[in-house]
Amino acid sequence: MNSRQLVLPRLVLSRRIRQTPFEERVFEQGAKAFTTYNHMPLASYFESAEEDYDHLCEYVQIWDVSCERQVEVTGPDALKLVELVTPRDISSCEIGQCMYAPLVDENGGIVNDPIVIRLAQDRFWISIADSGVLLWMKGIAFGRGLDVSIFEPDVSPLAVQGPRADDLMAKVLGEQVRDIRFFWFIHASLVGTDFIIARSGWSGQGGFEIYLEDGSKGLELWDAIWDAGQEFNIRAGCPNLIDRIERGLFSYGSDMTIANDPYECGLDRFFEPEKEAECLSHSALQEVRRNGPAKNLVYLSIEGDVLLSPRDTWDVLDENDKQVGIITSLAYSKNYGSNLAFAMVEADLNQHGNTLYVDAGEESYRKATIKNRSWN
Repeated sequence: MNSRQLVLPRLVLSRRIRQTPFEERVFEQGAKAFTTYNHMPLASYFESAEEDYDHLCEYVQIWDVSCERQVEVTGPDALKLVELVTPRDISSCEIGQCMYAPLVDENGGIVNDPIVIRLAQDRFWISIADSGVLLWMKGIAFGRGLDVSIFEPDVSPLAVQGPRADDLMAKVLGEQVRDIRFFWFIHASLVGTDFIIARSGWSGQGGFEIYLEDGSKGLELWDAIWDAGQEFNIRAGCPNLIDRIERGLFSYGSDMTIANDPYECGLDRFFEPEKEAECLSHSALQEVRRNGPAKNLVYLSIEGDVLLSPRDTWDVLDENDKQVGIITSLAYSKNYGSNLAFAMVEADLNQHGNTLYVDAGEESYRKATIKNRSWN
C-alpha cells in the first residue's frame, strides 16, 4: 500500500436499497457506517465497535434489523415444504415457538440459517439471513406441486437487546414479557398496532425482537420504546462484531456459504438423523456423515495487539507455512485480551490447543491457537 490515506467508498442509498420503517431514527442517532443485507441498509456501528459493545453489555439498545426479512409459507402443504428444506425436525416446533433451522440444498450446501417461527399449524415465517430464500422456496414448491402460498409479508423486526431489555419491555408492554421463554413469542400491541414479540436476537446479551407487521408504524414504535428507555440509558445500536464472535454466533455469508455443509460448521447438532430422510439434502448429508467433513469452522485465539477485521480473508498456515484454511471473521476482545476469530481449516487440525499461524498481510504472521466451542 502506498503512503496515501485510504478513503473508504461511501454507500449510496438508492431506490434499489429498500427503506426500512426505522431508518430515519437510525440516521438521526448518528450511525457512522452501514452495510447492505437482504437489499436493505444495516448499521455497522454508532460510536465504534468497542464503545457500542461496552454499552450493549451494561444497558439496553434498540436495533433496526428490518433486514431480517420474512418468507411466509402458508397453506395445506406448508409444513411439508419447510420440512423439505431443512434437516431439522420442524414438526416438533409448536405454535408460538421459534426454531433455528439451517436450510440445506440437494448438494448439502447451506442456503441460509434462519429462525423458523410457527404462527399456526399451516403458517410459518422463515426469518432469513442474507440470501435469496424466497425464490428458492417458490421454485421447490412449484416443482413439487405443493399447495402453499409463499411471499414476503410486511414484517420488519426491531430488536431490543442488553441486560436492561427485560426492564424496558416490561415497562412498555407489561410484566408478562419477563415470562417469555427463549425462542418463544407472544402477541402484543403498542401504538395502535399488533405484533409478535420473541425472546431472541443476534447478541449474547439477551433481549427481544418485535416483528412489526405494519411498516407505517415504524417511527411511532421506535419512539415509544425510545422514550420509555431513557431511564435505562437506551442507545441506538446494531449487531456487534465483538459480541457475536465472543458468543460464537456465526454470520451467513461470512463464516459459511452455500459452498459449506452443516457438518463443516458444527450445525449437525441441531439435526435429527431420522428426520434427514425427509429433506432435499438427505443423500448429500449421508455421504458427508459417512466420510466426515474435509473442513471445520473453528475458533481461533490470535496473539498480539489489535488486528482489524479483513475485508476478504487471511490465510491460516501450519508450522510448515502450508495454507490450511482461512479467517472468516475476526475481532479484538478486551475480555480475553486477544484477537478472536472464526476460521475454516482442514478438519484433521481441529483439536483444542493446536497451534497454527495467521498471515495478516502487512500486519505480519501471528501465532493462533484452536479453541473448543468457547474461548476458554
